[in-house]
Amino acid sequence: MLTGRCLCGAVQYRASGPALFSVVCHCRDCQRASGSGGVPVLGVARASFAHSGPVKQSRVQGGSGSPAVRNFCSECGCLLFGTPESEPDLVTIYAGSLDDPTVFSPTDALFTGQRPEWARLAAPLVEHVAFP
Repeated sequence: MLTGRCLCGAVQYRASGPALFSVVCHCRDCQRASGSGGVPVLGVARASFAHSGPVKQSRVQGGSGSPAVRNFCSECGCLLFGTPESEPDLVTIYAGSLDDPTVFSPTDALFTGQRPEWARLAAPLVEHVAFP
């Protein structure tokens, strides 16, 4: 069971299924959304995911070229999870919002061609210059 919440606690989520993937995405969209060099994200089946509390959505063209839908707490603005329109059976969870961030174990780094030099991770990840 994966659980998480926003900074203020107004929004909580849970996923009963296992993580389908764990990556760090360095596309410019993720950089801007997070204010960082990339976003650590894991994917779960939408059927296993539920949330409660007030979320606000942002729709933009993602790094893959498809619409990216990001869900934020409407109270504190915390970035929580994504519901990509290109993958309707998938929810992406932003690892920083997990109650237990140690369950995040990335295997790949995406869009490394857009990654700032200062955002390189020491972890040995399979690197993809763009969307694999």
